[in-house]
Amino acid sequence: MRRRLLGPVAGAALLAALTYRAWPRGPRVHAAAQVGEPAPPLAAPPGDAAQVTMNGLGLIGRPWLLHAWASWCAPCRDEHPLLLDAARAAAAPIVGLNPHDDPRSAAEWLHRHGDPYAAIVADPDGRIAAAWGLRGVPASVLVDAWGRVRWRHDGALTPARWRHEVLPLLAGGAA
Repeated sequence: MRRRLLGPVAGAALLAALTYRAWPRGPRVHAAAQVGEPAPPLAAPPGDAAQVTMNGLGLIGRPWLLHAWASWCAPCRDEHPLLLDAARAAAAPIVGLNPHDDPRSAAEWLHRHGDPYAAIVADPDGRIAAAWGLRGVPASVLVDAWGRVRWRHDGALTPARWRHEVLPLLAGGAA
């Protein structure tokens, strides 16, 4: 009896293992871009019309903030006035990363609430966010003039966090 079951059980186990290896798992999430390490590339997959490069935005040689947001994100709406104020004060260019969102919904949301971004990178499948180690929205990463990550925060920005953590980095030349 045991020998009769061994064949089907082994076959089922092999089929399960092969199915698991072939099953799509979505974009690979990398370790978070660590403070002090070089920032990952900010580019869409090759051939994507949304491709943006740091040099093309004039971001080389100056600090900038990557801000991940989405039109469906309630905390993003709460922090949005802070981003508008920061953009008006020209503290640093803000690049919006829009993962897992519908481009039309994102455009409508910005039209309704205001657009603080120097550029927006659409990231419908989340690959760019994964390359930066971002696991959700909102999230922010400050990149210094030399392309190194200086600060990161998962969650909504608050005026206190902006004033006590980000602005000192910008003012102190560390970024």
